[in-house]
Amino acid sequence: MRGKTILVIDDDLNIRKMTEHLFAKEGAQVFTATNGIDGLRKFYEHRPDLIILDIMMPEEDGWETCRNIRKFSDVPIVMLTALKTDEDITRGLNYGADDFVTKPFSPGVLLARARAVLRRTGAYVAEDKPFMYSDGYLTIDLRAHRVIIKGQPVKLTPTEFQLLVYLAQNPGRILTIQQILENVWGWEYQDSLEYVHVYMSHVRKKIEEDPKQPKYIVTEHGTGYRFEKQFP
Repeated sequence: MRGKTILVIDDDLNIRKMTEHLFAKEGAQVFTATNGIDGLRKFYEHRPDLIILDIMMPEEDGWETCRNIRKFSDVPIVMLTALKTDEDITRGLNYGADDFVTKPFSPGVLLARARAVLRRTGAYVAEDKPFMYSDGYLTIDLRAHRVIIKGQPVKLTPTEFQLLVYLAQNPGRILTIQQILENVWGWEYQDSLEYVHVYMSHVRKKIEEDPKQPKYIVTEHGTGYRFEKQFP
């Protein structure tokens, strides 16, 4: 956490104080905001490396704040929420959240999840492996951190890119949900099955000609997914 800038957006004073102390003790610079509108202002001002975002807030809630941030930034976002259903988590992932921590939570859990998100979203920043996939329609260039569809660059979030690379590096191999979670999200996420399904849907929409009939990311029902190479 040393050298990182973290923005905590929460209307609960106790949580703001606790998280500020937690991350500051780890060497991070911490800024806080009491609602979504204030949070967006602080985001523009400080450009944090990570956002801790409450959902239920006055003026502008966490859903809307997350969606507004995602219009122009891929900054990692961890949502704090008392909502626990799969539907709520799926909604947050679709809005662009990277992770969820359910209230009430222990400081250790929040810190571990924050570290995991930063590790995951920064996993390929310094990657020097020369992996490249190209079939004339889809190009995945790991070293350049770039995906191209029919000659045009496609914007993927860091997690989406990491997921696609992991699949493409294992062509034709059935990867279980647990394998994908461990290799893309980390061992801490072994029970977060919905993360994989939501992100697979996002990646398909960005790379497949017909996401409803995918040719690259194929579902193996009851098991997982596999990446199918295509040939020019």
